[in-house]
Amino acid sequence: MTQRESDRPGTEVAPKLGLVIGALVVVYVVWGSTYLGIRIVVAEAPPLQSMGLRYTCAGLLLGAILALRGGVRRLRVTRRELAGAAFLGLMLPVLGNGLVSVGEDRRAPSGVTALLIAIAPLMITIFRTLTGDRPRTMSMLGVLLGFGGLGYLVLAGRGTDAGEVPVLAAGIILVASTCWAFGSWVQPRLHLSKDVFVTTVYEMLAGGLILVGTGTIAGERFRPSSYGASTWLALGYLIVFGSVIAFTAYVWLLAKAPISLVATYAYVNPVVAVFLGWLILSEPITVVVLLGGGIVVASVAIVITAERPRRESAPPAANVAT
Repeated sequence: MTQRESDRPGTEVAPKLGLVIGALVVVYVVWGSTYLGIRIVVAEAPPLQSMGLRYTCAGLLLGAILALRGGVRRLRVTRRELAGAAFLGLMLPVLGNGLVSVGEDRRAPSGVTALLIAIAPLMITIFRTLTGDRPRTMSMLGVLLGFGGLGYLVLAGRGTDAGEVPVLAAGIILVASTCWAFGSWVQPRLHLSKDVFVTTVYEMLAGGLILVGTGTIAGERFRPSSYGASTWLALGYLIVFGSVIAFTAYVWLLAKAPISLVATYAYVNPVVAVFLGWLILSEPITVVVLLGGGIVVASVAIVITAERPRRESAPPAANVAT
């Protein structure tokens, strides 16, 4: 079947189960591993400029792929669409992911960082409540449970040697999670290109350039010759796998698989991140991390499950810029 024929109404073929499972595995593992990649990068490289390089390169790479497949005209956008994409670039790659890199640079373990970021769906529920869109009672209970687990995760380990989360680093990451949630919540209200891939190109380019500029103003200096192979491998992994391949898999899943299945990434990613942090960086998995993190993950699962019957539309694609 040609591409043009496959676009005709009534000719779409259901995807093979193996393809759906493969795409889910990519989203589960790759997104869960990005926190580890960031932790490795910021061990040597400055956080803001390194993430700026990541998103600038990813935006150029994705843009080149789109131009090769659909022509340069595919990348055309209006000024309003460009402004909308740039705002997402500010909220997600810059204030979201950029602050995550700063938090990890301040000794926040990668696994715990993923658990703190996992509250984004809870923050979206709060934004909905503040604007008069009343979530279900079970959703609100999930939010309360999640913040209880969050408080335990950050505070219960104080004064111990293993697994302690620096309060300042945790605060920075929580701000990042809030910005990420706000950007995801506001995305449907922005004037954006109908092609989500094109929006993401400009979102990543805008975010990358802002991060590089902010890092320069903050006094960061990116010194390529000073970094070891592990830093460059981790950065390359974030660019190619974290920002291009996993995103493509996610968008494909939104079109081909039930949203209730796709949304499970939100509480699988932290589990993957905690495991990889322990396996590769020897980050301790303490009772506090297991209990507090388990409560956070369970609360996110409650919120997603509670909202499933009423909200059949796909979650904002901006959620993928991790």
